[in-house]
Amino acid sequence: MTRIPTKQEVLDWISANPTLTSKRDIAKAFGIKGADRIDLKRILKELEAEGHLEKRKRSYRDPDRLPPVSVLQVKAPNADGDLFARPLEWHGEGVEPIVLIIARASDPALGEGDRILARLTVVHEEDHNYEARLIRRIGTNPRKIVGIFRKGAEGGRIVPIDKAGSTEWLVAEGAALGARDGELVEAEQAGPKNRMGLPRARIVERLGDPTAPRAVSLIAIHQHGIPDDFPDKVIAEADKAKPVGLKGREDLRDMPLLTIDPSDARDHDDACYAHADDDPKNPGGHVIWVAIADVAAYVRPGTALDREARKRGNSSYFPDRVVPMLPDRLSGDLCSLHEGVPRACIAVRMQIDADGNKIGHRFVRGLMRSAASLNYAEVQEAIDGTPNDRTGPLLESVLKPLYAAYAALKKARADRQPLELDLPERKIVLNDKGEVESVAFRERLDAHRLIEEFMILANVAAAETLIAKRSPLLFRVHEEPAPEKLESLRETAQAAGLNLAKGQVLQTRHLNALLNAAAGTEDAELINLSTLRSMAQAYYSPENFGHFGLALRNYAHFTSPIRRYADLIVHRALISAHGWGKDGLTEDEIARLEETATHISDTERRSMMAERDTTDRYLAAYLSERVGNEFTGRISGIARFGAFVKMDETGADGLVPVRSLGREFFHFDREAGTLMGSDSGLIIAIGQRVTVRLTEATPVTGGLELELLSIDDQALPRGRGPAKRSTRRKAASTKRKKDKIKRKVERKRRQR
Repeated sequence: MTRIPTKQEVLDWISANPTLTSKRDIAKAFGIKGADRIDLKRILKELEAEGHLEKRKRSYRDPDRLPPVSVLQVKAPNADGDLFARPLEWHGEGVEPIVLIIARASDPALGEGDRILARLTVVHEEDHNYEARLIRRIGTNPRKIVGIFRKGAEGGRIVPIDKAGSTEWLVAEGAALGARDGELVEAEQAGPKNRMGLPRARIVERLGDPTAPRAVSLIAIHQHGIPDDFPDKVIAEADKAKPVGLKGREDLRDMPLLTIDPSDARDHDDACYAHADDDPKNPGGHVIWVAIADVAAYVRPGTALDREARKRGNSSYFPDRVVPMLPDRLSGDLCSLHEGVPRACIAVRMQIDADGNKIGHRFVRGLMRSAASLNYAEVQEAIDGTPNDRTGPLLESVLKPLYAAYAALKKARADRQPLELDLPERKIVLNDKGEVESVAFRERLDAHRLIEEFMILANVAAAETLIAKRSPLLFRVHEEPAPEKLESLRETAQAAGLNLAKGQVLQTRHLNALLNAAAGTEDAELINLSTLRSMAQAYYSPENFGHFGLALRNYAHFTSPIRRYADLIVHRALISAHGWGKDGLTEDEIARLEETATHISDTERRSMMAERDTTDRYLAAYLSERVGNEFTGRISGIARFGAFVKMDETGADGLVPVRSLGREFFHFDREAGTLMGSDSGLIIAIGQRVTVRLTEATPVTGGLELELLSIDDQALPRGRGPAKRSTRRKAASTKRKKDKIKRKVERKRRQR
């Protein structure tokens, strides 16, 4: 059992470490873990009750002193030009302390009335009690840096860990926060950037060993500023939550609703059930129920829980962890639709005809009890003829009716023609140590498609209901591709001998025709990637501009309120529109819908970038032991500094630097998306099949460097001088084709 410190030892620690005074800091200092934290909490409360400590947010301090980091208001300079400040957080007795601001050369100029965040030091001078050193002006947001600290004689340097971060940062000796050489740290810019020399930074947090497998996602979390620690007040609100009862709700507990998720799902926010429609007016039709966790019953507008959920915008998922939008008490417990447990939900009953068209729907606020929590693989295996002990009893009564309804929805989907991209998704499998065990591509089963179609239908129903009731909401918007991106896609298709319809209003069916024409050919992946790149980014908006990719006029996110704030807004709108309670959408929220839409669109992109960077780092770590090996792949991007290659085996992207292509100069054609050798005439273009050798893998940045060995089964010409005749002929032919396309495009533009 861990030895619990005495009260005096705790007071001595706080006195010696004024910046490390949270309960977590104190527990870490004394090696207190698990249940022993209860005793530490008791000691801190007793010290607080005795007046020795004062709790401030999540930390403890001497009540007769200012906190070591305080908010100050700058006063006018005195006759000697010194700047003093008034402490805005002084709550002690007696005379207010006098604080002198110690300015450094790198600090911005401060004026009377400025509010600043400063680090304080106690002094015993005749004219002041504290000296303050600027951290930042309130309302400013200094640049954050995550990198490796390299200790030097007077401080050190920070080497950024992001692939684009080539600039190092100087750290003064007093700004290193005790960081050790080689440690992963988070820092912020210290003062304005100098015109000459390296910029300066101060370390604000030490993150530990950067080579540890579990540090990979942690790097991305800190680098992208994703909040990963819930404030105490938020946790307290979540912990006080109680399960919702049946009062005022429709009883759905006897309905055999199922949750079907990945085998490693961390939460269950949707359940479904279907049966043949017994309405004689709808022969061959089906009834589909989709029930979604009623998060709005627990997360009320204006609460600390709500503010934190909005701040995060969404959950972020990584191979080894999740940064949830809601505390685990809600996301993993009260709001998760666990098997056999009563759970509050908002459900929609939808009628579809024999061809999968929705002919009616209604929403209810209910109480459900999941009949089973299944995973995609076992559901598919049951339908394919090998049920297990869990799926066997449900096969005839529940699973087969689900697939019958899905078969009808597939007919409606085929008629609607949403965009059908074929781009396999990577799955990184970690072992118990957090190391990459394997990299595979996720299998796409009918079980996945079934749930997707049910959720899409429910999302459409939510949007249509709120439009009909004239209720404000957030739509999920996906606009048509920009004309210039379409033109680029059209050129790529023509170079591959394919055609994209022109001179008419673009529809997803036109893009699907192109994708189908490319299917099974060596250009299939190129056309799929190019089509994806031509698409606009989806976003949230209080205005309805439709969803181009899904070929839907009205679409909102309703089905994942545990992990997306947009869905919580839609739930609240449904509650208000149906008069289900006082926890619906408020006037203040309605007034801020535009602002909320922009914010959560940004947090979604932030999570996507962090998740992508984490995948890159894991792949680099996985491939670091295979440096020198050869791989096949395809050119996936062209830049002035080189070509990007997507490798077949792992889907990892690596860079072939232009400097590695030989001694000749390579001309970069941005419009055509090519690199062309000045001597050999070799053309490197998107979509070409290549063989490469892995020359460098850097797990900390996620960077992979490759050497190009062959293009389209032709060995790469080396050095100056003419290329092989076959290579030269092929290069010239490719160039003629591209020039012909460019001339044709230019003629069309002039005709317009």
